[in-house]
Amino acid sequence: MVTRRAVLRSLLGGGSALALGGGVGVAQGYRFGVTRHARALPGLHSPLRVAFLTDLHHGLFIGDGSVGAWVDAANDLRADVVLLGGDLLDARLDDVPPGLLRQLARLRAPLGTFSVWGNHDYGSFGRYASRHYGPVRADWAARRERFAGQLAGAGVTVLRDEGRPLRDDVWVGGTDDLWFGKPDAAAALAGAGARATLLVTHNPDLLPALPRPAGLVLCGHTHGGQVRLPLLGAPMVPSAFGQRYAMGWVTGAHDSPAYVSRGLGLSGLPLRNLCEPEVALLRLSPT
Repeated sequence: MVTRRAVLRSLLGGGSALALGGGVGVAQGYRFGVTRHARALPGLHSPLRVAFLTDLHHGLFIGDGSVGAWVDAANDLRADVVLLGGDLLDARLDDVPPGLLRQLARLRAPLGTFSVWGNHDYGSFGRYASRHYGPVRADWAARRERFAGQLAGAGVTVLRDEGRPLRDDVWVGGTDDLWFGKPDAAAALAGAGARATLLVTHNPDLLPALPRPAGLVLCGHTHGGQVRLPLLGAPMVPSAFGQRYAMGWVTGAHDSPAYVSRGLGLSGLPLRNLCEPEVALLRLSPT
């Protein structure tokens, strides 16, 4: 089994030791880029610009300043819609940090901002016990529902196995988290009709189990492995499929195209290596 300790030990013992010792690995965790992707989307009648931000992990390693910079970058892209791929939070919470809500409220997109839940959005409210989150909390679900209401007040709609029409020609659906929820992609896409479909699901391991085709699936969760090594790739990817869905363009069931973002935040270790955080812009066009 590959563990975080083993990954860090291999980095320190190998050619990346100097980089990490000089803080380069930490610095890479806080420098992000914008990736741009052009793709045709069946059923679309006119172009659509989608900004995709995922795995913010506000809490242990990520503060208001980082989220603010990502929001600025997303707004500069002038997207039609902003989609958030889950894991907004990464901290044991009694109250949601007001700074996170203030930053997310600054997102601007004429068709709205939508999010799904990730596994850390369960842990942060006490759904499961861990060294970082502490013991299980009986009121975790009620507390997270309050957070969903606060997000709505900030202009962010959480989609949990449900969807919405964005325009007459496009539908967006979002599923619950794969690890701690019961994701229902069919429910998320129900009502789409002949519209082009966008499906947001936090964990790409759902891709082989899609019950029907989706025009485009957007995922996060893996962070691209977060720490990647020259020639070897990522020693550890939080996926049952290893490197298959680590990052980039992949294919799910029914030949559904999917993009797995490297995400923006940090988890486990406060560093990245050869795995730049990203805000993704998808420029979608009619077929």
